[in-house]
Amino acid sequence: MPDAASVLIDGSGHLQFSYSIPPHLSGKVGVGSRVRVPLRTRQASGTIIGLESADIDAARIRPLDSLIGSDPVLTPKLLELAHWISNYYYAPLETVLRTVLPEAVRSEAQTFKTRKVVRLLADLEPGELATIEKRAPRQATVLQQLLETKPHPVLLSDLEKDGGSGVCRALERKGIVGIEDSQVHRDPHASEQFVPSDPLTLNADQQTAYERISDALCPPAGRSEDFRPFLLHGVTGSGKTEVYLQLIRNVIEGGRSALVLVPEISLTPQTVERFKSRFAHMQDQVAVLHSHLSQGERHDEWFKIHRKHARIVVGARSAVFAPLENLGLIVVDEEHETSYKQENPPRYHARDIAVVRGKLENCAVLLGSATPSLESYENVRRGKYTLLELPRRADDQRMPLIRVIDMRTESRRNKGGPSIVSERLRIAMDKRFDEGEQIILFLNRRGFATSLVCQECGHVCECNHCSVPLTFHRTEERLICHICGFQRLAPSKCPECASPTIRLAGYGTQKVEDVLKRLFPDRNVARVDTDSMKRKNLLRDTLNAFKAGKIDILVGTQMIAKGLHFPNVTLVGILNADLGLHVPDFRAGERTFQLLTQVAGRAGRGEILGEVVVQTFTPHSPSIQFARHHDFTGFAEQELQFRKQFQYPPYTHAVLVTVRSTHEARAEFSMTTVANRLRKQIGPEILMGEPMPSPLARAAGQYRFQLFLRAPSATRITASLKETLDKLSFPKDVIVSVDVDPYFLM
Repeated sequence: MPDAASVLIDGSGHLQFSYSIPPHLSGKVGVGSRVRVPLRTRQASGTIIGLESADIDAARIRPLDSLIGSDPVLTPKLLELAHWISNYYYAPLETVLRTVLPEAVRSEAQTFKTRKVVRLLADLEPGELATIEKRAPRQATVLQQLLETKPHPVLLSDLEKDGGSGVCRALERKGIVGIEDSQVHRDPHASEQFVPSDPLTLNADQQTAYERISDALCPPAGRSEDFRPFLLHGVTGSGKTEVYLQLIRNVIEGGRSALVLVPEISLTPQTVERFKSRFAHMQDQVAVLHSHLSQGERHDEWFKIHRKHARIVVGARSAVFAPLENLGLIVVDEEHETSYKQENPPRYHARDIAVVRGKLENCAVLLGSATPSLESYENVRRGKYTLLELPRRADDQRMPLIRVIDMRTESRRNKGGPSIVSERLRIAMDKRFDEGEQIILFLNRRGFATSLVCQECGHVCECNHCSVPLTFHRTEERLICHICGFQRLAPSKCPECASPTIRLAGYGTQKVEDVLKRLFPDRNVARVDTDSMKRKNLLRDTLNAFKAGKIDILVGTQMIAKGLHFPNVTLVGILNADLGLHVPDFRAGERTFQLLTQVAGRAGRGEILGEVVVQTFTPHSPSIQFARHHDFTGFAEQELQFRKQFQYPPYTHAVLVTVRSTHEARAEFSMTTVANRLRKQIGPEILMGEPMPSPLARAAGQYRFQLFLRAPSATRITASLKETLDKLSFPKDVIVSVDVDPYFLM
């Protein structure tokens, strides 16, 4: 038996101590257990990450105080995965464990919800109920209810109208009923009903993909060295989700479990509906994990998985750490999505973690997308991934026709400036409305106006804490910063020159909604963005109303850009398609191509041919032209040539070092010092740029400087960084962060 446990203390970053295991905990604690321990003069909580024996002098170390919960919350595989993340992403192990174990699980304040229930204990003899009714009619009424629900108990609160707890307590004293605490599962979908659905017939391409992946679902033990994830490249509407569903049925019938990752909260309602409907006979075994759950719901869903009551997990990024055992399949839907990348430490990428976990668990990994990331596509070319393709839509419908509108021409026609909805788009909308069809308009910018500009001196109202213009929100009647949340009233005169000619410029989804209501007063318009969808379940209700035909036009940001299936949507309008194209990021072209293709894929998913209208000021951009022809391969080949020439990912791994401080000079000096020291450490295989201000030079009151490094291996860079940073000390207000494989360079 081990004599001591190595405990990682919560909130410490890296503090790890050995504690002896007292007799009352011997045999009860293990690796992954949560424990309370003495730490100096206080008590702390932590996680056991190792057990020690033999050479440990138990008399010289303090004992564990107590156990939190009965079973370990971390499986050995998840702990191994946490160590890998800590090493690869240059993050303290404790920071990683805080991500692996959500706050709702770690916090002792969050427990299971219980309610009082009444259970019938005694068997009533014939005629006994009638006897009781004569002298105590309220007791008889309660007993009648309990007899009708026997052997199931009844909530005490449901019996209040029949006499309440007083009557039940009297029956309890007689030994006829028992009053006890019963655990209540907080189910986020308890109020919904799911209609069972049957598997669809797969077409030839789907069947081929299904059979290829099925062969890998139950690999023989020890075959992990042959591990190769699958990349399912299927055009929008090709039936990738149906392939997922049938593969998962295969996995469940084989006695294993399955994990499905989706990139956006907006995809979760429809995805959950499809999974709960398909597995209606076992929908209690489908668990959901995402950030819109309450703490109580997250706690109960997580323990539902941990206690092996759930065998299918559907969730967003953090669901990759779901405590499933005996995994048979991990699916990463829309694997190209940047929302899989965590912006805060430990800054992991859920797609890559899914691949690593799949190798550790020796299970199949399936990455699906209509527009695969260039990293995954290059892994196919190198033979690391297996490519499977679905080149046509499942219903044999043609891909939507994409028309590109040159807004420069539109500007010349309209002397007042380019209109938000071009004439050709407006005519197309009228035509679709006449046919009783629905429309989606996409604009990846929220708010009403993007800035407030003085026509006299050119002054732009900027955030007091960030180097970005403030966005005007009409619903709040305020200027709001989308970086830090700072708000102020919109001035009626220019703050610089006092000119009254200060005007709103640019437009966001609020203004588009306003324009559409004036253009089409008889049509129902709904807006989907983070401003309008704050109330719980409002997003789900809005999407359901749109699916039911109660909404004619859906206006939204990237929340509606992918994964959603609305058969009656025949027209999609993309407004200001250039928004993400002209930013200082080598992935700008890739993101624009992916977004346009995904949004266009919402059109024509029913029986009628779809149409897409793209409004742009740069119609000849390769991203727009390749998207226009649904040509992923052509775009990928051209973009990869550019990446290879300039040694950008996927041909190298990148690391972004950022230094931030409330004092600009300190941040700049610290960044320069890091760069100078690092330059002496690195070898010729590491390419290092010059230290410079970040594109977003100031955010939330902090000045930001960054250093961009590239090398064939990320660990080569992080090893040099660790050696350099460990020898440096920084002022208290200077924060240094390291982002491995960054997706956000701003």
